Amino acid sequence: MKTKLLSVGLSMLMINLLSAQVMTSDSTSNQALNSAQNIINSNKKVTIGGYGSVDYNQALIDGQRSNGNLDVHRLILFLGYKFSSKVHFVTEVEFEHVKEVFIEQAFVNYKITQGLNLRAGLMLVPMGIVNEYHESTTFNGVERPAVDSKIVPSTWRELGAGFSGNFDNLSLKYQVYAVNGFLGYDGGGKFRGSDGLRKGRQKGAESTMSSPNLSTKIDFYGIKGLKLGASAYFGNSQSTLYDGLSDNDTTRLEARADSSVIGLAMFGFDARYKYKAFEARGQFIKASLSNTDEYNMFTGKDLGSSMIGYYGELGYDLINIFKKDAKEKLVLFGRYEFYDTHDAVKGDTPVNKSYARTDITFGLTYHIANGAALKGDFQIRDNDATGNNSFNQVNFGIAFWY
Repeated sequence: MKTKLLSVGLSMLMINLLSAQVMTSDSTSNQALNSAQNIINSNKKVTIGGYGSVDYNQALIDGQRSNGNLDVHRLILFLGYKFSSKVHFVTEVEFEHVKEVFIEQAFVNYKITQGLNLRAGLMLVPMGIVNEYHESTTFNGVERPAVDSKIVPSTWRELGAGFSGNFDNLSLKYQVYAVNGFLGYDGGGKFRGSDGLRKGRQKGAESTMSSPNLSTKIDFYGIKGLKLGASAYFGNSQSTLYDGLSDNDTTRLEARADSSVIGLAMFGFDARYKYKAFEARGQFIKASLSNTDEYNMFTGKDLGSSMIGYYGELGYDLINIFKKDAKEKLVLFGRYEFYDTHDAVKGDTPVNKSYARTDITFGLTYHIANGAALKGDFQIRDNDATGNNSFNQVNFGIAFWY
């Protein structure tokens, strides 16, 4: 009997300590929330959650057979621990393609006041929408928008520290962090024209640090259903060639190290709107890169000096037409996006017009429950090159967030 009582007691204790991740898109103040923010807002000592997707991609190329690709694309575990009412730890462990393991977030949040939080560790860079709000059921389409891959290299995270907070009387949220920059040179150049800065993400793994970068974002959530964001990122890429150089070294070695670095200024604007069955979102990202002519000459790469990307998306819940209070949703959506990683080039690097790409995506997202969705879409993918290799693609997937 005592054993049974002990077991029941332990079970009740575990239920009290652990909670599944609450899938909340908005608080009562209309603020957008993601998994990490839900963990911080939780009253539980330990919080467990996760999200993921299983995808099928089938390219459709004229005159050519193409195998389809089936993939457990992402499987993520969120863990949160509450040290006190003011101090939380958040971590996100990701398994990609079954065989790859990454840490996407691992930071401590110290809530000094409602308007001032100290945050330090491995953090998401607040740029655009998807990089912060990338849970699989929060966006339409099987794959994330390409702008959030080629221009904003999602999932973009680096080690750093800074401050965040909310001013609910102004309906404003701010974030400002000093973070480690992209690694542009590590025995060879890592940046390239096709996907810009993506290969330079350090992801908190034995990161090289030669100069800090600044990341900041302001969000406005004062109109019901509407969220607006403005982001900025400034700094220089990191290079292993600075390691061991003398502070007074003005010789060829320092000039060589300087050639392995690019400067970066990135700006972003995003908007999300939802009214009853209607939803819309869009974003614009512009990145200006300096010293790319020297970098390309030194590394043999073809990095552009300017990158630009934008998209607009509309969606409507078809079930709402017939049943206003339905728990399920069937969202018909369409998205147009353009992204160019060779918006401008400098030096002897030629413009590659195939890097100016257009994707048109339309399909359905069937939310069968709060946190579970079936997805299907069709993509028309094109670029500006003469005689280009444009193609279409069909995608199907399941998505979940708990």
